[in-house]
Amino acid sequence: MSRSSTSEVLRAHCAAIAQEESVLREGGGKAGHERQRKMGRLPVRERVRHLLDKGSPFFEIELWAAYKMYEQWGKIPAAGVVAGIGNVEGVPCMIIANDATVKAGAFFPATAKKVIRAQRIAFECALPLIYLVDSAGVFLPMQDEIFPDEDDFGRIFRNNSVISAAGVPQFAAIMGNCVAGGAYLPVLCDKILMTQGSGLYLAGPSLVKAAIGQIVDAEELGGARMHSQISGTVDFFEKDDPSCLKRLRSLVALLPEAKSAADPGGHALSRTAKPAKNPDSVYDLISFDGRENYDARDLLATIVDENSLDEYKSDYGKTLVTAYARINGRPVGIVANQRVQVRTKKEGIQMGGVIYADSADKAARFVMDCNQTSLPIVFFQDVSGFMVGRDAEESGIIRSGAKLVNAVSNSVVPKITVIVGGSFGAGNYALCGKAYDPRFVIAWPNARYAVMGAAQASDTVFSILAKARERGDKKASPEELEELRAKVKQNYEEQTDIRYGAARGWVDAIIQPHETRDVLIQLLEHVSRPMPKAHFHTGVIQV
Repeated sequence: MSRSSTSEVLRAHCAAIAQEESVLREGGGKAGHERQRKMGRLPVRERVRHLLDKGSPFFEIELWAAYKMYEQWGKIPAAGVVAGIGNVEGVPCMIIANDATVKAGAFFPATAKKVIRAQRIAFECALPLIYLVDSAGVFLPMQDEIFPDEDDFGRIFRNNSVISAAGVPQFAAIMGNCVAGGAYLPVLCDKILMTQGSGLYLAGPSLVKAAIGQIVDAEELGGARMHSQISGTVDFFEKDDPSCLKRLRSLVALLPEAKSAADPGGHALSRTAKPAKNPDSVYDLISFDGRENYDARDLLATIVDENSLDEYKSDYGKTLVTAYARINGRPVGIVANQRVQVRTKKEGIQMGGVIYADSADKAARFVMDCNQTSLPIVFFQDVSGFMVGRDAEESGIIRSGAKLVNAVSNSVVPKITVIVGGSFGAGNYALCGKAYDPRFVIAWPNARYAVMGAAQASDTVFSILAKARERGDKKASPEELEELRAKVKQNYEEQTDIRYGAARGWVDAIIQPHETRDVLIQLLEHVSRPMPKAHFHTGVIQV
């Protein structure tokens, strides 16, 4: 055969392979794509395209996985999962996306091995992982080949845990079904997004009915609203695929690599960014005596860059607002007291400015996540303390509070604390008071600082002193007791004045409320400098 003939044979073979690959990329074909669209969902490769930067190359791995391996069950193109590396906000990411058009995204043996391989590549190259989850779980007729071994289904979740411990970011977006053991994958990731109409449960409605006789619909059992409002499992509730993918991109943009990718010199800060509201409007928001309630989001709108706020678990633990945002282009995490009264699905009405168990749990998880992605944290304190009473104790308020204190104590990212109102009791501790190593503590002139509010404290101190007088030889008259009460209250109020705390070094500076954004821009510049690395050395020592 002549060289030209050989060349033509090779070209024809290569073209045939390319044609087969184009068929593999169609997944379950036109019918499957139409089924996805009828459910209001995008086909998997459209999801990937929406997620990636425009024009970003996508290095796909194991497109041929499961090729002609399970013909007794039909065709399983690409093992029912798309995996590969592409840029998201300038950051190279490993993307692993279930193809629900192929056997409802169920896992075959080759599917598990493909996902494990993608995880290994991501781990060894320190690539952030993004999982687009839309899977019916293990393909049950082959469960004996998928479930038990060290390179099978369970290894995926072990890898999730190891990758997380190594500090490699993992994002999971539930955009369809996420059932049985597969439900562990997103929950072992750093951030979880979930679209309306998706389902996350260890057992679906039919299995629940068979197992325990309970009749429950899919949304009530494991829908996005339930997990965002009641269980608190989901961090971001999204209405549909496009909004979910847009949110994913904004979260990846907070990673340190995104900043350096935007500007190799590391100066990707916005000089034109501005807040959504005029900083002067804080004076109409917050009262001098602290009695006026206000929405923490309105306060943040005067400080953070416009359209930069991504609120974390917004429907859960509502008396603390936790959010990712930017201040003059610099990514930060924010923990702020919510001062308006809120209503929750699980607990009912909760008072503003008070930390409840669900809020403490949420904030602890958020602080851990900021440490995972090296985000500085800004705490905005206007806190009365932790909730007290029988219901609070039964909810495990002490355990949840200790969890938050522990997370803040062990946090290694820069922390800045801004006291905009009250800073009372253990609330001061949990929200990074002076004892918890904030790089800076700043306060507004109206701030108050004490173990508890003046009214409660002065009543307690008064009752102690009054009982001491009653035990003496001379009984106090009602007039003398009233005079004592007034004196105790006056003394306590003097001590809660922020100038009293500033005099004793409890705060670094008292700032004007309308200057908060400008001050934070300056302080974030300082705290973002690398810390010096200490080396042990001495001068001459006689031994």
